[in-house]
Amino acid sequence: MTATITTITLPSGTIEYATYGPEDSDHPPVVFVHGVAVDHRLWQPVAELLADAGYRCYAPTLPLGSHHIPWGSQADRSPRGAATLVREFVAELNLSDATLVANDTGGAVTQFALDADPEFVRALVFTNCDAFDLFPPQPFRLLFALLRQRPLLKPLIESMRFRALRHSPLGVGLLLAHPDPDLTWSVFQPLRTDARIRDDLIAFLKKIDPAELAAVTPRMSRVTLPVTMVWGADDRCFTPEHGRRFAAVFGDSRFIDVPGARTFVSLDEPAAVADAIVAASTRV
Repeated sequence: MTATITTITLPSGTIEYATYGPEDSDHPPVVFVHGVAVDHRLWQPVAELLADAGYRCYAPTLPLGSHHIPWGSQADRSPRGAATLVREFVAELNLSDATLVANDTGGAVTQFALDADPEFVRALVFTNCDAFDLFPPQPFRLLFALLRQRPLLKPLIESMRFRALRHSPLGVGLLLAHPDPDLTWSVFQPLRTDARIRDDLIAFLKKIDPAELAAVTPRMSRVTLPVTMVWGADDRCFTPEHGRRFAAVFGDSRFIDVPGARTFVSLDEPAAVADAIVAASTRV
């Protein structure tokens, strides 16, 4: 099923989003939240499976490095600013009954959104993501530190044209079991070609503070929504032990191990993620 791409202007910025599935679905909608240097296509295999099952899915491309519309220097280009965008997106499209699904940095962004409003959606699914002071894990803490340096950002991105480097642990090698070379290269194009996108990413990375998330994650105990963790069991960045510790913060959580999957479990094992979302949407 082909996604429809739409542009929406929110109080905190203008973004693109993809939609999948019938507009008149009888099921609760699904909203996806991605992390740094990926776009809505992180979720496409899962969204297509859900669309075939009759679910309406929304996958915004947040201004985290693979976006095409600059966020701009007047915006709050921080994890909390991105969280505000997510809440504005849900409110503008009347998606408060949605199941929200988050991954990687998007998991941290979602926690900041919940810290501001613990009930802005109906149910939660976290896949492998940041929590506590693991924001980000190594080796990406070092990589993010390098990417924050303006003279280094473009050369580092240009070096990703080499597949061996791009699929190494310094690229997506730790994140994907079976990376698609075309996809892994295309997500870097906005950073290669537009200085404004590079500015947005630098500003966002400078605002990442592990201590801030370490204070926020324990406050997720206030969240009374049903929570499902769908965790790539082969992830060396966000290990299953980390995921179970995160799950224990919530009062109503389930944990699902997904063998053979890494951080981007939605690409490695989309059927497992789709099945978990369907189950999560019926728990309320």
